[in-house]
Amino acid sequence: MESKSPDTAGRTREISAANARLMARLFNLGNILAFTPGLVVAPFLFIAEPEKTMMIFMFLLMVVPPILWFGISIMVYIVARHHPNPRVGHYTQTAAYRFYGALGVIIPVGTFFGTDWKLWIVTGGLVALVVVPWSAWELWRINREDWQDTTYEVEHS
Repeated sequence: MESKSPDTAGRTREISAANARLMARLFNLGNILAFTPGLVVAPFLFIAEPEKTMMIFMFLLMVVPPILWFGISIMVYIVARHHPNPRVGHYTQTAAYRFYGALGVIIPVGTFFGTDWKLWIVTGGLVALVVVPWSAWELWRINREDWQDTTYEVEHS
C-alpha cells in the first residue's frame, strides 16, 4: 500500500451546497434554453404563414439553439458529471440522456423527411414538448432537494 506524501495527506476542500445546486441545474437549464425558441416559433409558422424570408429566420431560431447547446453541453457534462457531489452527477446524467436521446430520435426519423419543412417543425416541436417540461420538472426537484456542503480529499500530488 502506497503512503501519501506529507504535503498531500489530509488536504480537503469544501464545495458549497449552492455550488452543487447550480451545477446540478446547468444541463437542465441548457435543455430548456435550447428548445424553448422552437416551441414559441413553431405554432407561429403554421398559423401565420409568414413570407419565405421570415420563415427562414424562424426556422433558424428552431435549429441553431439546439446545435449550439449540443457543443456547449459536452463541456458542461464533463465538468458537472464528475462533480464531487454525486447528486450533481446524477442530475447531469439524466438531463444528458434526455437531450442526447431527443437528438438521437430526430436524426433517424428526419432521414425520411427530405425537404418537407413541416415534418421537421412538427418533429422538433414534439421533441421539445417532451424535453422542456421534463427538464422543468427536474429543476423543480433540484430546487426542493436539501443540498449539503460537500467535503472531498484533494488527489493532486
